[in-house]
Amino acid sequence: MRIETNLRDRKEQEFRELPEERNNNSSKPKKNRRRKKSMPNVVQELFWTCTEVFARGGAGTVPSRRDVERLRSVLDHMQPADVGLSPDMPYFRANEPEGIPPITYLHLYECSRFSIGIFCLPPSAIIPLHNHPGMTVFSKLLFGSMHIKSFDWATDLPHATNQNLNSHIQPHGIRLAKIKTDSDFTAPCNTSILYPADGGNMHCFTALTSCAVLDVLGPPYSDSEGRPCTYYHDFPYASFSGDERLVPEEEREGYAWLEEIENPENLLVVGAMYRGPRIVEN
Repeated sequence: MRIETNLRDRKEQEFRELPEERNNNSSKPKKNRRRKKSMPNVVQELFWTCTEVFARGGAGTVPSRRDVERLRSVLDHMQPADVGLSPDMPYFRANEPEGIPPITYLHLYECSRFSIGIFCLPPSAIIPLHNHPGMTVFSKLLFGSMHIKSFDWATDLPHATNQNLNSHIQPHGIRLAKIKTDSDFTAPCNTSILYPADGGNMHCFTALTSCAVLDVLGPPYSDSEGRPCTYYHDFPYASFSGDERLVPEEEREGYAWLEEIENPENLLVVGAMYRGPRIVEN
């Protein structure tokens, strides 16, 4: 999901600097001091891994299986403290007496090949159903519980030809999609990965408790490059009549119709300054 913010322009001045190492023992071997200084924090390791995994990135370009596993491994071992978060921070409090509470976005890094950011959700907050065109996305639930529902476009129906599948694009561009995930997740859990055409490219997050999700997008959203963020509303399969042979009756609960919508009115995302360990590019 794309977040518009001017925080990036101010981040260099306001990021918390990492404390410098202090060592008054001049007799300690220099090689040990060098080794200690070279140890990266987990956020820096994540950045370095992303620069390698997405080195030849572009819309629709999927990293190799080996690179996917490398990045997944780094994310799987990340903890809230690694990015300076804890559940008692103001971001995770449901202060709104009514309606859906706002979501806070912490921007860590963005370039033309990938972006890194954290969504902080109070209980009951919702990131509506949206897509990730041409992207490979890694989502790590740092803490808390959330419900994830995701879809891929239905392109491989065993009883459908391209002709009759295309004929079931409903008015207003409503298209048939297959449900990929419809489950609750509680940290610690494995990093979820979605691909340009598989893995649940369109997904929705609903916070069951306060929770934080670290997202890596490769490449990031870009209107100018044809990667805008599009939102959807989903309807049960039975909502529209059509060719009964398209999906067997016993499988229809696994499909839904998706309608493209304008930006949801009840979505409020506010930017805040990330104050965890700093990413150093050089």
